[in-house]
Amino acid sequence: MLAFVVAALLGLSDPQSTPPAAPQPPSAQQTSADASAVRLEDVEITARRNDMIRAFVNEVAAPNRHRGIARWRKDICIGVANLRPEAAQYIVDRVSTVAEDIGLTPGEPGCAPNVIIIASTSADELAAELVRERRQAFRMGGSGMDRGAAALTAFVNSDQPVRWWQVSMPTDNETGADAVSLPGNCRGSCDSNPAHEPRPQDFGPVIKLAGSSRLNSQIVDNLFRTVAILDVDQVSSVSIQQLADYLAMITLVQIDPGADTSAYVSVLNVFDDPAQTDGLTGWDEAYLHGLYEADRTRRNPSAGRSELSASIRRARDRLNTATPD
Repeated sequence: MLAFVVAALLGLSDPQSTPPAAPQPPSAQQTSADASAVRLEDVEITARRNDMIRAFVNEVAAPNRHRGIARWRKDICIGVANLRPEAAQYIVDRVSTVAEDIGLTPGEPGCAPNVIIIASTSADELAAELVRERRQAFRMGGSGMDRGAAALTAFVNSDQPVRWWQVSMPTDNETGADAVSLPGNCRGSCDSNPAHEPRPQDFGPVIKLAGSSRLNSQIVDNLFRTVAILDVDQVSSVSIQQLADYLAMITLVQIDPGADTSAYVSVLNVFDDPAQTDGLTGWDEAYLHGLYEADRTRRNPSAGRSELSASIRRARDRLNTATPD
């Protein structure tokens, strides 16, 4: 199992009714009053919904420090280790299906996984060993690529049924090129001429800021790697469907492991109350679709969250959720 993980970390799924009476034309005063009442009601309902969406975003989103909320750019490959083949394949297929639904391209069998899911009866020991042996895979050294040392320690010491760690990459939204310099990653002439003496500029990213302004930036954050460790004893309290949907939620977007989502009907609560939901809910699906349909180009973090909230609201309306979660 560890060999699989190390290889993956190296980069190496009418009723009938009586006709109503003919309505009588309302008076002008009635018309004005009724219209005002309808408008007021719409404003109240819309405002409450928008507030709930924004609160959900603020609670669950976990962007890296000083960075925007990240998502996968295009391709995703799911790898599952240390589970029975049928269970592993179900998780790969389910997460890949959710990924495809939001516009991603799941990898074919044999692809190099960038979402690595490992089950273990000794989750604490496994997490500590992986971080100790492959620390650079968890903290690659580039600015804004992870949540920092304290968060990594919390990952190792977590007592949750599922713990996860994600690495993201600031990226040129126009070209997909890395927008951050990695230690030892030389670019330019030193790549084509080994005899050339590297210069400082050879180690920096080359970005042509064609789409940037004071309000918008063409630099966005894209997920690069997700590692999730399952505590076998604890995850046994939920069904394979619930587990797969939970894994889809926490691997396809950045979710705060400490988020309190008890006020919402979400798969994120499944380990607290397995009877509450069988899988992804309206809130979850709207969040996933909204994030993957958002531009994410706002420079101001508050404006970015407002833009994401508006995108989630549109997605929720489109998905036509009948009952508010």
